[in-house]
Amino acid sequence: MHAPLSAPSPEVSLSPPRRGSRLKRWIIGVLALVAIFAGLAAVKGAQIVAMINAGETFVQPPESVTSAQVESFGWQATQGAVGTVLAVRGVTLSAELPGVVSDIRFENGASVKKGQVLVQLDASSEAAQLTGAEADAQLARLTRDRVEKLLAQGANTQSELDAVRARAVQAEAVVAHLKTLLAKKVIRAPFEGRVGIRQVELGQLVSPGNPIASLQSITPALVEFLLPQQALAQVKQGQKVRIRVDVFPGQTWEGELTTINPEVELSSRNVRMRATVPNADGRLLPGMFANVEVLAESSHPVVAIPATAVLFAPYGDSVFTLAEGKDAAGKKALLARQQFVRLGERRGDFVEVTSGLTAGQTVVSSGVFKLKNGAAVVLNNALAPPVEAAPQPVNP
Repeated sequence: MHAPLSAPSPEVSLSPPRRGSRLKRWIIGVLALVAIFAGLAAVKGAQIVAMINAGETFVQPPESVTSAQVESFGWQATQGAVGTVLAVRGVTLSAELPGVVSDIRFENGASVKKGQVLVQLDASSEAAQLTGAEADAQLARLTRDRVEKLLAQGANTQSELDAVRARAVQAEAVVAHLKTLLAKKVIRAPFEGRVGIRQVELGQLVSPGNPIASLQSITPALVEFLLPQQALAQVKQGQKVRIRVDVFPGQTWEGELTTINPEVELSSRNVRMRATVPNADGRLLPGMFANVEVLAESSHPVVAIPATAVLFAPYGDSVFTLAEGKDAAGKKALLARQQFVRLGERRGDFVEVTSGLTAGQTVVSSGVFKLKNGAAVVLNNALAPPVEAAPQPVNP
């Protein structure tokens, strides 16, 4: 028997989807993206608006500063310079004649008196020659005396007397010459002072001009410095001078202006000056650098503030004055107002204000770098550093 034939299956459609349905899906996707971006933009815009509103209502907290009063001082005008300490008298001792060192009678750095023997050179040869020369001189004197007696008796001639007199003078000159040589074999201190490190030893042969030691008279001391020619109208001999040296930072020496050079140096238009300073302890040594202040005879009133109160800037120096007012929130507060000033001489921690402030005003003394005009501040003077006209450095 044959199996029954099955019915034919329907045909499967392989045609692509319609173009209209695909475009619809694209439009829906684009609209969804636009909606997402719009939502994000709305959220971000709301955040920006909130930040702007917060910024408009934000009040800067007050800065903590210290304050100082603008004071009036009587300042003594000064002319400052850098000078060099010199000895009143200073030489390098040396021998005039060659010789061998036979004796040294000073210690390095010792103080010596005028005329004190420092070095003895061997003079045995000159001493022997002097003994013979003195014998010749004695003989010449006796011969002269004998010839003078004979001439008085008429037993001699005037020419013979003249010859023996000349011989006596020559003999005396030889003695004097040898005594001079012997004196030059002894090196003495030409003045009172302090001798330096010796540069010769026993038995050493020295030549004329060879250094033996340095001798300096440092009591008192001289300080030489230069001032510009404009200072001639303000300085004169006899004015007080204050000296400081870096070696002794806490010490000052006061002296007197004793010499003003009568000419101006053409290269620098400066005038060379010298001050005499008492130096009983001998601590001012020749060659030291010194800070010099020539003090005026009278003082003048100035308005001064701490130098830390000044905000230095290329367009002008300024300070911040303090006054009661209202801050950005409308509340009562202490405000800092910027005030431009002109400055003058600086002395210690203070600086002179020639214009812009009057005595009695209150200024910010520290913390000015963090302020702006109209800023609210809070005073905390417990942190204020000390302000001195003549501060003394303290070594750690």
